[in-house]
Amino acid sequence: MEPIGHYFKIGLIAAMAYPDFGNNPVAAVERIARDSYFDAVELNPIPPEHRKAVAKVLAPSHLTVCCGAQARLLGSGLNPNDLDEAGRQKAEQTLIQGVDEAAELGAQSVAFLSGKWWPQTRKKGLEQLLKTTLAVCRYAASKDIDVELEVFDYDIDKGSLIGPAPLAAQFAAQVRNHYQNFGLLVDLSHIPMTYETPEFVVRTLRPYITHLHMGNTVIAGPDLEAYGDEHPCFGFPSSENDIPQLVVYLQALRQEGFFNRQDPYVLSFEVKPRSDEDPQVVVANAKRVLNRAWALLD
Repeated sequence: MEPIGHYFKIGLIAAMAYPDFGNNPVAAVERIARDSYFDAVELNPIPPEHRKAVAKVLAPSHLTVCCGAQARLLGSGLNPNDLDEAGRQKAEQTLIQGVDEAAELGAQSVAFLSGKWWPQTRKKGLEQLLKTTLAVCRYAASKDIDVELEVFDYDIDKGSLIGPAPLAAQFAAQVRNHYQNFGLLVDLSHIPMTYETPEFVVRTLRPYITHLHMGNTVIAGPDLEAYGDEHPCFGFPSSENDIPQLVVYLQALRQEGFFNRQDPYVLSFEVKPRSDEDPQVVVANAKRVLNRAWALLD
């Protein structure tokens, strides 16, 4: 069996794995840059005073850098599909600032998520989201940066407009009519929250997927620890994903042509230690789970 690194760039979402990222992003990025298991790193927004130091660490690392602007929206309460035009424009502006940050850090892509929605105004919300996405894609194209919309749950935790896989595919097709630097980010941990399967999601979204995450979720009951979009370690009590589910995910990716030697996709862990867990142990858990799942592929 060939190493998984022949087919994917294995990444880690720094701020999720290392909760002290906000206070000391340089230390978190250094940990990942020193670990040759990883070929990619994903960065949450970094305060301007730390960006040069982070860029200095990244420059000799040979890591592929991706930026996530989800926190820009979630932390401020901004909604890219806001029905209020002034609110939508504020969301658009912060995402454009995220593109500038990605360029400053030498990133190849910037990801975001859709906002809250209401059934009676879903059509209008999609129109607003399209406006925002096209504007961000247009600006990002001038910086040679890709834009990726992450597919989230629509009624459990984030309650995002995008959303179930068929709707995500329809929306992505609309954007691709205008910009080729747009794609979808699919996360294994979100698939149970949209009541879908890895096979269905990967097959439905195949033409538009440009980036992949793998992680875990608890959705069996709202009274359970780590319920919702909390990304506990693989095999967490009452959770949905462990080695067998990751095997199914990898099988679906192989079947739909995502094993790519020449231009590997970024496939990143999104794992978050609980308050009493050692981040390094949680990261090691993720590596062991992926190593075993890869070994179990037929």
